[in-house]
Amino acid sequence: MAFIEGMDREQAQMFPEYIDDYVSEDNPVRVIDVFVESLNMRDMGFTKSTTKRCGAPSYNPKDILKLYIYGYLNGIRTSRKLESATHRNIEVIWLMKKLQPDFKTIADFRKENRKQIKKVFKEFNLLCKDWGLYGGELVAVDGTKFRADNSKRNNFNKKKIDRQLKYIEEKTEDYLKALEESDSEQEVKPQYTIEEIKEKIKTLNERKDFYEELEQKLKNGEENEISTTDPDARMMDNKKNGLEVNYNVQIAVDEKNKLILATEVTNKPADQGHLNDMAQKAKSVLGKDEKEKLEVVADKGYYQGEDLKECDENGTITYVTHQLYSNATGNPEYYSNKFKYNPKEDIYICPEGQKLFRTKHKKKEPDRIRYKNFRACKNCPNKDKCTKSSNGRIINRSKHQDFLDIVDARTLSNMDKYLKRQMIVEHPFGTVKRAMNAGYFLTRGLESVNAEANLTFLAYNLKRVISILGVKEIVKRIDARMYLIYYKIKNSLYFSI
Repeated sequence: MAFIEGMDREQAQMFPEYIDDYVSEDNPVRVIDVFVESLNMRDMGFTKSTTKRCGAPSYNPKDILKLYIYGYLNGIRTSRKLESATHRNIEVIWLMKKLQPDFKTIADFRKENRKQIKKVFKEFNLLCKDWGLYGGELVAVDGTKFRADNSKRNNFNKKKIDRQLKYIEEKTEDYLKALEESDSEQEVKPQYTIEEIKEKIKTLNERKDFYEELEQKLKNGEENEISTTDPDARMMDNKKNGLEVNYNVQIAVDEKNKLILATEVTNKPADQGHLNDMAQKAKSVLGKDEKEKLEVVADKGYYQGEDLKECDENGTITYVTHQLYSNATGNPEYYSNKFKYNPKEDIYICPEGQKLFRTKHKKKEPDRIRYKNFRACKNCPNKDKCTKSSNGRIINRSKHQDFLDIVDARTLSNMDKYLKRQMIVEHPFGTVKRAMNAGYFLTRGLESVNAEANLTFLAYNLKRVISILGVKEIVKRIDARMYLIYYKIKNSLYFSI
């Protein structure tokens, strides 16, 4: 049986007569085109968004923005790959109308329009709100680590600097000793010549100056580490991958269609302290007042008294589980949750029935109240199971604990809502990191990575909405919206005359 044969390469062929025939009517690239065309680039502050200006003509910022959205939607994120796509990707050729900007022009656009890109993400979210794609009742907040454009090798703390300086000092001494012995007559040929030894000493001195300069920066600054490639990046625990130089990416996701309402990138490793901020950002997108009611679920990483109280004051109803703190011995029978608090007497009762009394708090920990009874611990037969301290066990109580108990009770009685957290917020992170290959940043600096995160999650939301509504329906709705805006402007001009 004959094989299916391809076309003869020598046979003349013709592309479709119209560029519009390059892509089908239900191709997602049409959504990108119509959405970006609906944006007012001048009002959003994009650079080079006016035609009447001095200098040589430039590319329309709408065209470059379309290229970036397409790239992030399809895992093509670097400026050089995007440039290559304009030459050989038929969808990009259609989208760009055969324009072929070079990689420098593409890269400069992202650099010059960081704040404006954030506005594009918000603009698309407003569209989703108008189309009723947000439930606006339950929102899940979570954070994950995205790898920064800075290797571990180029991240330094005091311990690492001291280790390097010690190594340099030892190697320098070895080379100086070799230099002194090189003048003496030896039958064995030396490993290095005098010139080579001097060059190595010079290199070591340069490295020493570099590390001493870093050490001085650490002393003068508030941070305990320095990243030399991306100064804003920090070393963080990435769980499965261990310690890496990362950024902490926060998102707030609506329950109804798993669409991302808001995002923020920080270089603080912990999630604590971000819940109220993300809840307020979510309210802003949903069109709610700052004090309006909104239910928010988050994991134990957000369990912080002060932050949860701010949420409560702003009308945000939180469902957050608390951390379970173990004791030094690792015996679960003596974990801190096994110590019961008596509010009437303001004491704790330990698992052995002994009372722990309130003491003065430390100046370094004004938010913590300490409870102890070293006399009872001294004579306790199970002391070794409870603590490794020679004095005895100390229980710390947050000054917000009464309020935290209310949060604990509320979460426990609404576990059906809390258990939705993973289904709501884990899915977007998994899609972005695996399906879209965007679990790391290409840009550097907090402002730039924030813009890149907005671009990434814009692409995610676009992918979700296309899956929910379909290409033709989205194009139809945006066209109708643009016609309505045009009609209103036309009428306002007519009546003003």
